[in-house]
Amino acid sequence: MPNQNTANRSEKRMTLPSRFQKEVQAHLSRNCQPTSSPLRLNENLDSVKVYNPQQVQSCIKDILLQYSNGFWVSKLPQIYKELYKQDLPAEAIRDLETWKHICTIERTCSSNPSELLLYPAKEQTVVSAPTSPCSPSPVSPSDNPLQSLDHQRPQLKRSGSHPTASASSSSPSPPSPPASLSPELKQKLEELLLKYSNGLWAHALPKLFQDTYKTKLPGHVLDNLHLLSDICTIDYPMPDNPKRAIMYRRSSSSGGGGGEDENCNRRGSSASEEERRVKREEGKKLCDYSVPPLHIPEEEYPSVLVVEATNTNEVVLRYIGESYSQAQERMEDEMRDFYSKHKSTPCSSPLSGQLVAVKTEEEEVLRAQVCELMADKAKVHFVDHGFSEAVSKAKLFDLHEKFLKLPFQATKSRLAGLEPFSQEPAVLKTFEAMASGRILLAEILQRGQTPLMVLYDTSQDDDVNINAACMKALQDKSLNSPLQVNSAFMNVTITSVCSDGTIYCQLPSRGLTKLNEILENIETYFHSQVTSEFLVSRPFCGKGCVARYKGKWSRVEITNLHGSRVLDILFLDVGVQASVEVFELREIPQKFFRDLMAIPPQAVKCCLADLSVSVGSWTPDTVQWLREKVLNTTDCSMKVAKVDKSKQCVYVHLFTDKNFHDPVCSLNHQMARSDLFKQQPDVYLTSHSPIKISTLTKTSSGGDVTNGSPKSAPVAAKPDLRKVPSGPKLTASSPPGAQSFPSFNYHLPPLLTLPPAGNNMDVYISVACHPGHFVLQPWRDMYKLVVLMGEMILFYNQTDERPLNVQKNHIYAAKVENNWYRVLVKGVLTNGLVSVYELDYGKHELVSCTQLRALNKEFRQLPFQGITAQLAGVKTRQWSEEASIVFRNHVEKKPLVAQLEAAQEAANAWDRKLTVFLVDTSQQDSDIWVHDIMAEFVDELPDE
Repeated sequence: MPNQNTANRSEKRMTLPSRFQKEVQAHLSRNCQPTSSPLRLNENLDSVKVYNPQQVQSCIKDILLQYSNGFWVSKLPQIYKELYKQDLPAEAIRDLETWKHICTIERTCSSNPSELLLYPAKEQTVVSAPTSPCSPSPVSPSDNPLQSLDHQRPQLKRSGSHPTASASSSSPSPPSPPASLSPELKQKLEELLLKYSNGLWAHALPKLFQDTYKTKLPGHVLDNLHLLSDICTIDYPMPDNPKRAIMYRRSSSSGGGGGEDENCNRRGSSASEEERRVKREEGKKLCDYSVPPLHIPEEEYPSVLVVEATNTNEVVLRYIGESYSQAQERMEDEMRDFYSKHKSTPCSSPLSGQLVAVKTEEEEVLRAQVCELMADKAKVHFVDHGFSEAVSKAKLFDLHEKFLKLPFQATKSRLAGLEPFSQEPAVLKTFEAMASGRILLAEILQRGQTPLMVLYDTSQDDDVNINAACMKALQDKSLNSPLQVNSAFMNVTITSVCSDGTIYCQLPSRGLTKLNEILENIETYFHSQVTSEFLVSRPFCGKGCVARYKGKWSRVEITNLHGSRVLDILFLDVGVQASVEVFELREIPQKFFRDLMAIPPQAVKCCLADLSVSVGSWTPDTVQWLREKVLNTTDCSMKVAKVDKSKQCVYVHLFTDKNFHDPVCSLNHQMARSDLFKQQPDVYLTSHSPIKISTLTKTSSGGDVTNGSPKSAPVAAKPDLRKVPSGPKLTASSPPGAQSFPSFNYHLPPLLTLPPAGNNMDVYISVACHPGHFVLQPWRDMYKLVVLMGEMILFYNQTDERPLNVQKNHIYAAKVENNWYRVLVKGVLTNGLVSVYELDYGKHELVSCTQLRALNKEFRQLPFQGITAQLAGVKTRQWSEEASIVFRNHVEKKPLVAQLEAAQEAANAWDRKLTVFLVDTSQQDSDIWVHDIMAEFVDELPDE
């Protein structure tokens, strides 16, 4: 909003739409209306004919009054025809750029010439912030980092105005007339896209089609993706690589309404139907009483108190939080005071189904529902606590209507992955021991009347996946060979040698024999199927399924999700970790599921005993020597020296023949006497701290997993608890140095294009220290960053560790936790750690030198997304910790509107700094200018 004065700002209203969407969705493609192919400015749309420019200008001016926030030029013909019942003349498209008194044309940063935005003329009194179209999100929470972008970009709305037109596909215009595909082929492709509602990589389509339908995908399909425009939209998040297209299935509904509104209406309709159904059921049980239904918390990972479970499909729990457990406690305090002061008399004749207040032995008063009437007692169900009990009728009181406002707090949920074993005694026993009566973290996979969840115990050093632990209770431990000191094994198969010397092997056992037999049957079964029902549509941590390993299907467990497409898996029976795309996984056929789950993992974690080496001494040469000795040997044997149950590791003497009686012949002895561990000291080799993350391997699209090098198998799956955008934990960090860095001898990404001073942009605040330093990310291309990071995971997790000469002030890829980031090295420490600055998220981290890789050219195309900024409207000063906390609470990890006041340009992206006003537009009635909040601290602080 150029030329706005301070008085206007103090009104706390912006001349742009008033708020972000309250709840943004992951499936952005569904919010885009099906449209014709994008139009180019100089493209002939129809035959040449005379038209009246003044008449068309008047119509376009009226359209822009309705869509004052702008829309794609490619949408103009459709809108024009809908409003005026006639085609827009082709000449009008070409003349748009010359009608500066009517409209403004803005070119996006994309290389696609069809991506042009149309806004009202700058001379108009109504000034609007350019808003991006709804861009399809290639992943979903939540928020990872990659926690994907499981939310729609914030749509800025003006009160009473129409939403902006949705974006059409950014694919090139199809030829005319287009070729056609057979209805049978389209039906099969639509069936695949239906399984992947978050989108499907086009490059994955041939193998997925071959695996599913046992026939080859016609070669011309990938070269002519526009032929599928009636069943899907195509997005090109990496413009320089057109083969990396993402296909999104179109919504089956049609009509003139915008996709966004249609989606919202659908969600509202579903919610209202569920609400009506719940109310009808409650009405029958509660006679004439009316109690509002319990709504699931909005957060992705709410805390819950587990009450009990006689069936994992009906786990009774209560939500913890301000509107739930705390509101219940306040109500019960009021009930205790109310019934003690008013000396209420017991119910004279309680009815079955009646809501009552029950006085307990502890003098508490709780809400309950009468279930069964007996002579002098009544069986009641405590609706807020989830259990039933027989109590004396003398303790039942009429429930006052003031205590009917809070929803019943006890609710039910289903545990994901345990559906076939919902009443299995071993599963319920494990759940009772690990979860009943405890407060846990719940990951909500599917919302509804009975939501689908994964529960986590986060009270320990490692988060414990309760669902996965219950599944492990089904394993028959007798199928594996017992591991005891001095026990020896022949015909041992070494499946993996990790970069820290850890070995995974398979021992002869009944379990291994049974496993191989079942996997062979699954191989035959899949070969005979022509269906997509075994594609994994809802992946979650701890889920068991199968993936290809060395050309055959093998058991895997999902250990981490990077959004909705890329995930980490552990091959349970070989000890190899991998990063794959979700289309490479398959559900275990139901007929084999129970027998397969009963077999414990066949990969045994081992370490070489009596090998006195310091931590970090396993150099690449040492690991390679051991791999060459054992990986291709079919006649290995070993003798157990020690079993460490706490580390889940077995210490062994390993032999490449059957002569396990002579310790001198062991590989342990050979390595101890060799020069493998007598390397020159290197400071960073002594540090394999918790920062050291397991190296993963990957399957190429449609290929096999190469030999992996995991450092340790995960003890428990952890949820990615971070919100949008998918990035590291967002905490306060120091700003990057302001000094200039030397030029690099390799290509750097282009700088982000910024709007002119006075204009607005949608942003996400990834890191906030204080008003003088925070990091923002432009929202419009955020989904491209998520795609990029997914590609980095798949690329770097297939490469082994190699020595790297790390230099200060150079750009690298760095592994932080389970993700790869583009980083600037700020300093190399003497203990082998490196201080890095995440260029897309603005956070500082310490990582091991071994976690750095050269940044591939492919990953240097997207501009660095993190921009350092300071708050406008307040003087530069030393902010107190109290003020900094208030500032962080209002902006960090939130989508906001930034009004650009000034930009300090620099040659390097990390040296640029913006001065911006921040506006929280999430409130219905008023916008919140953050500098007004911080002004309350100004009088208490000295100027800097």
